[in-house]
Formats: sequence, structure tokens, C-alpha cells
Amino acid sequence: MSEVIPEPRTAGDDTAGRGTAQDAVPLLELVDVRAGYGAIEVLHGVNLALKPGSLLALLGPNGGGKSTTMRVCAGLHPPTGGELRFAGRKVNGISAQDAARLGVCSIPEGRGIFPNLTVRENLWAATGTGARLEDLEEKAYARFPILDERRHQLAGSMSGGEQQMLALSRALGTDPAVLLLDELSMGLAPMIVSRMYETVAELVEGGLSVLVAEQFARAVLPIADTAALMLHGRVVAAGPPGEIEDRLSSDYLGG
Repeated sequence: MSEVIPEPRTAGDDTAGRGTAQDAVPLLELVDVRAGYGAIEVLHGVNLALKPGSLLALLGPNGGGKSTTMRVCAGLHPPTGGELRFAGRKVNGISAQDAARLGVCSIPEGRGIFPNLTVRENLWAATGTGARLEDLEEKAYARFPILDERRHQLAGSMSGGEQQMLALSRALGTDPAVLLLDELSMGLAPMIVSRMYETVAELVEGGLSVLVAEQFARAVLPIADTAALMLHGRVVAAGPPGEIEDRLSSDYLGG
């Protein structure tokens, strides 16, 4: 883009903690966003705001528009109406590369690792942002010791949970300000899901801002600061997790 876009506050910024999140300008915001595929409109005026140092849970069933919303936020799918804002600036039409430069990192549904590379090689692939492999490995193995044991193993041969740990470690290697997680729990055992979300909660406590799209609300609601329910391409309710949970049917809460 020809326009100079100011960088959002980083996760390490001491003004980005939960204590000031409610008063801060959103790092990521969708204002009446519309988007679709060809003549089919999927998002019908979506409004969302992710404050610094907080976790926003985007909930709802498959087909409701969550993944398209995440793609818009990541710069992978352009909105056809409304505004996408980073740190208060309109950035409609931003590319995924420009979004990444602003500190937006996405873990898509399906994890997004390189299955034919080893764990160590997957981490090395994240050094393109300027991080040192030694630092990435130290943090990844400290957070998920099993990855240390698997460092020379092909990523595609690991369990789903281990692959998700690797995907998260690669994402954190870019030192993001905003982390987008699309269906983090998909295909994982409940114990692994709990472990992953415990890690996410620790990251948010450290100042990272996280937007989670999740079909199984019970997995993420306990650690969310705010939640939004999306149905048929619209956010039909948004607010504190307790209030949104009251709006959810058992079909949306999952098992």
C-alpha cells in the first residue's frame, strides 16, 4: 500500500495490558464489514473490536462466517464494504504481507505447518522475520517440551496436538501484536485443547491481543475477555462471556 500505516502497539508494550484494554483504541476493528465470494455475500455488516491485551472469542456454528471474518482480518480476503482498521487506521485492501508487518499473525484452520519439514525446519522457516533460530527453539521447547523430543521428526507425522503446538510456536516466533486463531480445538482431544488454551491465556496475560474463532464455545469462554456470537454472517450478540453464554444454545456450546 502506498499509505504509511502506523504499527499497532506490540505485545510487550506496558500500556497494552488488561488493565487498560477497555479504554484503548482497538488494535483490530471491523466496522460494518461486508465480504463474499463472487455474487454471494457471506458477511453482512460485521462489527468487532479487539482491544490491546485482551482475548475476543468469535463463536458460532460452521457456515456462520467466522472463517471469512478471520481471512478479512488477516488480509487474505478483501472486504467489499465497511472498514477494516488496525490501530485506528482504515486499511481496506491491505495484503497479508502488510498485515504481517503490522504484527498480525494468523494460525488458520488446519494449523498451517509444513508437514514435510522437521519441527526444527518449521521453526527455521519463521526466522524470515529476523528472529534467531536459537531463540525460537528455546522458547518453543520451554513452552512445549514434547517439541524438543520431536525436533528432528517430520511435522506431518506428529499428532494433531503436537502439530498445533508447533503452529503456535512458529506464530509466536514472529513476535506478533495480534494473533488470529481459527478453530484451535479442531480435531484435538479435550485435554490437549485445555493445554493449548491455558497457553493462550498466559500469552494474553503477557499483553498479546488474540482473536479466536471457535465453534466449541466451552473451550474458550473461560479465558475470554469478550465474546461475540456470529450467525448467518452477522454478529447477533457481543459482550462479556457470561452474557453471551446465556445466548448460546447447547448446539453452539459443543461437548
